[in-house]
Amino acid sequence: MSQLDRTHTTVTTPSAHPGREARRAPASDPRPAPSAQETPGAAPSGEQAPRAAPSGEQTPRAAPTLALTSAATAVALMTYTAPLVTLPDTAAALHTSVSAQAWLLNGTPLGLAALLLVAGSLADDYGRRRIFLGGTVALGITTALGALASSTWLFTLARVAQGAASAAILASSLGLIVHAFPNPRERLHATGVWGAFVSGGIAVGPLLAGAIAGWNWRGAYAVLGAAALIVALLGTRALTESRAPRGGRPDLAGALTFGLALVALVAALTFGRDGWLRAPVGLLLAAFLVLMAGFVVIERRARTPMIDLGLLRHRRFLVSSAGGLFTGLGVIGLFSFLPTLLQRTLGLSAMDTAWLFLLWSGLSFAVALQARRLAGRVSPRHQLALGFALHAVGVLTMLGALDSGSWTRLLPGFLVSGVGSGLLNASLPHLAVESVPAARAAMGSGAQQTLRYIGSCAGVALTIALVTSTGGLAHGADIAIGVSAGLTGVAALSVLALRRRV
Repeated sequence: MSQLDRTHTTVTTPSAHPGREARRAPASDPRPAPSAQETPGAAPSGEQAPRAAPSGEQTPRAAPTLALTSAATAVALMTYTAPLVTLPDTAAALHTSVSAQAWLLNGTPLGLAALLLVAGSLADDYGRRRIFLGGTVALGITTALGALASSTWLFTLARVAQGAASAAILASSLGLIVHAFPNPRERLHATGVWGAFVSGGIAVGPLLAGAIAGWNWRGAYAVLGAAALIVALLGTRALTESRAPRGGRPDLAGALTFGLALVALVAALTFGRDGWLRAPVGLLLAAFLVLMAGFVVIERRARTPMIDLGLLRHRRFLVSSAGGLFTGLGVIGLFSFLPTLLQRTLGLSAMDTAWLFLLWSGLSFAVALQARRLAGRVSPRHQLALGFALHAVGVLTMLGALDSGSWTRLLPGFLVSGVGSGLLNASLPHLAVESVPAARAAMGSGAQQTLRYIGSCAGVALTIALVTSTGGLAHGADIAIGVSAGLTGVAALSVLALRRRV
């Protein structure tokens, strides 16, 4: 899941008045305004220039704000990745069938995909501190409830609620940081620290879950729930309020329609394992299409839509969107279920699986940090294409590894795919911002992240359907690996084909 680590830092770039900005930005020109490097004294692209705090508004405490927002974000990402290594034990305790395990993994990304964009609007309109604290408390409660779940559906509902709470945290954290660090140079440092905690949460989550799983798989959720509540308690005293009303209502109708469409799609992919021509599958796919059509109508009429559909006419926005979608579909989908396959086919423990997973996610993080040295030499679009190509090559080297019974045969694939994942993590945030006008940076990054979670949900369901479609898990894994390589190969070619007109 490390593809998420670098790009979360751009999901919620604050935009004080997106409705007004949309009216000022020319619809025919998606290019961003000059960046801070191009215009002396200007704030970074997509950010507002520092402004004086209104009279009566408390001056934020910078260090505690950064510490608490980073800690809450890390807990949210640890909660996201915890089930990757505890899925076999969780499924056994909840009596979850193999095909239905997609719901155990997809609950959190469903909640995130449905509410990530609207959560940013709520934070701007009603207060970032308020939304942050509410999301952190909700994450603590829902994570603890997940530890007490006694059935597949109760656990899935808890995971969806965790995703919604995480959306509130991620959407408000950067707003609080921007308010606490008005100086552009300090702000860049602070957002870098926050981004490191995103990556740290993704890497540490499976390790914590694997270490506690030897005692009880529910223990990991109890620990994470308690950690979230502690952060919320500290935040009530250390954080100050800030808001930037947009002059419009949040697009709740769009969020609801979009969320229901995602549920219908994931359900169709999950139930398709038992036969793609069955009536329930057809009805669910039809519901998905109808809901998406309704979503398009709502977005066209909404004053403050979740996404500006007019951006689909611009090639750079299509490259950014395709990058997010195929990352979730071809990369996250496979690696979300791969730890479970390692435990079931090779007999690895949860902790051994977590360490092996850390090799991939840790290398991805290291490459993403160093990829900034490629700036000016390799364009983000070519980095994205290379990242997809390396993932395809890496996973193809894994073919037959599970059937051979040797986990060492997976190491070359983990290394090559980890490098590719790092390039994806480095290029996607930049593409998300440059694909839209500077005034709409939050929309561009939010759209990319939403498509990433859509791809993740569909990719997990598709991977499980492919793995369990044959008599043996090892053979089914080879099919899923081949599909993952094919999808990312197509993604690499598509990104190169959708090059920007000069």
